Amino acid sequence: MNEAENLPYVFKTLPEWIHEVVLVDGNSTDDTVAVARELWPDVKVVRQLGKGKGDALITGFEACTGDIIVMVDADGSADGHEIVSYVSALVSGADFAKGSRFANGGGTDDMTFIRKLGNHVLCSVVNAKFGARYTDLCYGYNAFWRHCLDKIELDCTGFEVETLMNIRVVKAGLKVQEIPSHEYLRIHGVSNLSAVRDGLRVLKVILTERSNKRRKQQGSRTPSLPQHRGEAS
Repeated sequence: MNEAENLPYVFKTLPEWIHEVVLVDGNSTDDTVAVARELWPDVKVVRQLGKGKGDALITGFEACTGDIIVMVDADGSADGHEIVSYVSALVSGADFAKGSRFANGGGTDDMTFIRKLGNHVLCSVVNAKFGARYTDLCYGYNAFWRHCLDKIELDCTGFEVETLMNIRVVKAGLKVQEIPSHEYLRIHGVSNLSAVRDGLRVLKVILTERSNKRRKQQGSRTPSLPQHRGEAS
């Protein structure tokens, strides 16, 4: 939404060999759509009817036609040249290629100490509760095979969508490979991310998914009652 000034930086790093670019427009009031079409004439523009990053991603995923889907923010913080590393991981056997700013070779120019601390704590909780081995949790640069969408249901609308995806790919038993990634500063505009508000939403997702996992485990351990065949007199 309203990323017209940032799109030139985003599009110039995208590989020419990619199958398609899907732009989800959150009812922009600037020239976002016009700029996108000028930069990439075949861009597929999809209007977002709902609100929030999670809703935007779900809308975009439904419009994608390729076998591999790559999630890229439109604020200029992600380097499109890294896409080849994500795709290579998938072609080599991974189901889900997860970007990490804290894996060896990664980095970030856009996180305060509080956000880094929160991300670390929440990431540690997910690793402990779900058996994951993540070094980064709340990062939106990821890639995956389309078939992953059949195994993870996305039902949230906000910034917590990345955490939900990370948890559910692990619960689904999908093969995850982390990709070192560098996050740059947003070039123009102001992010809608709120460290406290969205951090609490992420925590709520973690607790809900953990509760659902515990109920499922308890249900699978419940002994079945013996079946008796009824007799009519």
